[in-house]
Amino acid sequence: MTLLKSEMPSLAGFLLFAAFAYLGGFLKPDDIGVGPSLLLLALIFVVVMWCAFSVVRHAECLATLLGEPYGTLILTLAVIGIEVALIVAIMLSGDAAPTMARDTMFSVVMIVMNGLIGICLLVGGLQHKNQSYNLEGAKAFLSVLVPLAIFALVLPRFTHSAPGGELSPLQAGFEVVMSLMLYGVFLAIQTVTHSDIFRQPDALEDGDHGHHGIVVRSMPFHIVGLLGALLPIILLSKKLALYVEFGIDGLGAPIALSGFIVAALVLMPEGLSALQAAKENMLQRAVNICLGSAVATIGLTVPAVLFVGYYTGHTVELGLESAEIVLLSLTLFVSLLTFGSRTTNYLLGAVHLALFAAYVMMIFDLS
Repeated sequence: MTLLKSEMPSLAGFLLFAAFAYLGGFLKPDDIGVGPSLLLLALIFVVVMWCAFSVVRHAECLATLLGEPYGTLILTLAVIGIEVALIVAIMLSGDAAPTMARDTMFSVVMIVMNGLIGICLLVGGLQHKNQSYNLEGAKAFLSVLVPLAIFALVLPRFTHSAPGGELSPLQAGFEVVMSLMLYGVFLAIQTVTHSDIFRQPDALEDGDHGHHGIVVRSMPFHIVGLLGALLPIILLSKKLALYVEFGIDGLGAPIALSGFIVAALVLMPEGLSALQAAKENMLQRAVNICLGSAVATIGLTVPAVLFVGYYTGHTVELGLESAEIVLLSLTLFVSLLTFGSRTTNYLLGAVHLALFAAYVMMIFDLS
């Protein structure tokens, strides 16, 4: 009975998806109106939130069983796998705009690098003043993230071998090989040869620290449980996007806001786990989650969308617009300053949150 109760979020998520699959034809936003659509939106949001808490619980148990960085790596790859699956599914359906993958990756990077890191540093700093982490591990993340981001999201805007932000066949081939190679080398560093630099430098990360009564079972159980809680999130996120876009259109808000909301929802499990780690003064785990998510987003999503675009004939534009390039460059520069010493404080968190606010402002800036 206890086991069934603990996995109720996943069951609720699958049941809600099944209900939409069966009754979806009668629940279209245009047919039922604004009021019922907002109620269904609230229902989906609550269930997805519930599943996100279940994802975090399983991820924390895996982190206990495996230690760092393996526990957070599983969470990161699972969430990024969902992001890639979402983008590819939309591309295969033929409904994706050429800039859809680019906008999604940019949203994820901004949410992670400014929103999540900002709130983790702010909350952790206010509670513990100065927090320590492994400087070498953060530098490893950033040394891969900076070239991946510039090559994928900035360089295509300045080259002339393809129009706009598109990539020529030679550029696309280089981008796929370079992204997979860099990410593969990074995974070898993180999990095999230098895993120690991704662990908390002090003695805070041991045994049952920070589990607050959570029952830790076997590794296969928690892997299946994590994936079982993540799957309803991805299945329901497309329904959520449908109702969000309907509400945004009715309010006259910018359409880019819908992509931001869906991206934030997909990242919610990682965000909750990172925030919990920062509150418990395990900043290294929060760094592993946030920076690892940004690296995996570009390192894995870019090759996937370029591969799908090539074989389906779908145009893929990766080059950001000028204002977005400025914000991305500023984010990378500030991140290098933030993780340039062995301790952080809440001032750094406030700076990242200011950048996140600027990104949100740009969504609403229609000029």
